[in-house]
Amino acid sequence: MTRQPHDQFAKEYLEELLKPLGKVERSKEISVEVRQIDIWFIPEENRAVETSGLGILAKMAQKTGLFEPYRNAPTETEIKSCILKLYSIHSSQEREAKRQKSTIDLDNLPILWILAPTFSERMLNGFGAKLDLDNWENGIYFLPDFLKTALVAINQLPKTSDTLWLRVLGKGKTQKLAVEELIDLSPNNPYRRNLMDILASWRKNLEIRTKLTSDDREDFMNLSPAYLKEKEEWRIEGELKGELKGKLAEKRLMIENFLLAKFGNLDTELTEIIEPLLQVETPEVTRILLNFNRDELILRFKG
Repeated sequence: MTRQPHDQFAKEYLEELLKPLGKVERSKEISVEVRQIDIWFIPEENRAVETSGLGILAKMAQKTGLFEPYRNAPTETEIKSCILKLYSIHSSQEREAKRQKSTIDLDNLPILWILAPTFSERMLNGFGAKLDLDNWENGIYFLPDFLKTALVAINQLPKTSDTLWLRVLGKGKTQKLAVEELIDLSPNNPYRRNLMDILASWRKNLEIRTKLTSDDREDFMNLSPAYLKEKEEWRIEGELKGELKGKLAEKRLMIENFLLAKFGNLDTELTEIIEPLLQVETPEVTRILLNFNRDELILRFKG
């Protein structure tokens, strides 16, 4: 069960980014004390979706995995709890393979990604986490191979387009700058609009809370630019829709008046051709109404 606003936001945010790439389950329950995985991800085998815009998140999504996002640096106990979830999944898959009398590819067992703004040196050293700069960005620390786990220190990630989507889950200046980068993306970006909606919704939820923690207040400030930008885009979109609706109403009235003047009344057959005529450019509509007789209009535009 989600206990903190950030948990809900992070799950929704990661689900939105990952769902074009494969199957996503939020709050997936697993056996042994009914534990929940924040994000359980299974990639599509033959996915056709363009993933280059997701950078290292798309790289993480090449294999089945668990995503566990934290607002603050997780404790030793919390990291162990995440690893226990991973082992529960591994054990379940190995038991199923045994029942099916098949072998399991150990290299393809699910991977655990623990996402947090930072990890202390003590925590990294204690879990034996190391960088792999030949294959991954700075800030991504891998535990020994058999543990199938990575600790992602979001605030250490380089400020590039490849890391943008993860940096939005960071803290302080890292998050603030990432939100600003997201706002500046092209409106045609396939992820921008839905994620802007999610950010605006998170900020709105914080606004109506009666008691805000220091983390909540920081999130509130960091998300405000996205919220205000989204409100402005909603306003402009609403005005454009209103303007279009007004123009269509004027055009409909013009067509109705023209038909009335030319044929004396609007019977059922003439009424039925109004909607198709609305789809024609105004200058062409005027030419058609001036030159076509009743039978020609009905033949061309009815049904």
